[in-house]
Amino acid sequence: MADERRRVVRDGYEQVAAAYLAHQPRDSADVAWLDDLIAALEPGGRVLDAGCGAGEPVTAALLGAGLEVVGVDCAAAQLALAARLAGPLTLAQGDLAALPLADASVDGVVSYYAVIHVPRDDHPRVFDEVRRVLRPGGTAVLCLGARDLPADHDPASWLGPAMYWSHFDADTNLALLEAHGLAVERAARVPDPMEHGEHLFGVARRR
Repeated sequence: MADERRRVVRDGYEQVAAAYLAHQPRDSADVAWLDDLIAALEPGGRVLDAGCGAGEPVTAALLGAGLEVVGVDCAAAQLALAARLAGPLTLAQGDLAALPLADASVDGVVSYYAVIHVPRDDHPRVFDEVRRVLRPGGTAVLCLGARDLPADHDPASWLGPAMYWSHFDADTNLALLEAHGLAVERAARVPDPMEHGEHLFGVARRR
């Protein structure tokens, strides 16, 4: 899955891992969307955090709820920070469009502020991967684009390094989830906790 756009995202987060963690709110409204997944799972359930970053606040919240977490991220520096978290945690470097997990191997999937960095032509493949690794009936909590943005390659993002974003509008994303076997149970626009606009959050279940 290597290409220049992915390299920009990976290198950007390699450089700003510590700074991004320092700016990351721990109690913003987006974290509450995990409640749907946590309520649906038994203690010890296995959850993939796709695009886990440094593990705050999402991975930490899942571990605190008594769940086993597999964290996947494209940036090794982010994973090194996530490794400090206590609990049943497995970490792997990988791509959301080619997840390093077996079929039907997790009870839940969460992905916060990660799919929006994947070239949107690959978003159907990302959704196929989410469905593939979920067990039938498993729950996904996904953060997706809320507006149409074919591509934005910023040579100097708010933390300094270059960054890349790409996503569809909210209605298109909801239709794509349904088309790729993920039945949407609820969805809403949620403000970015770092005041970068808003995103579509959705709770979906594997058919």
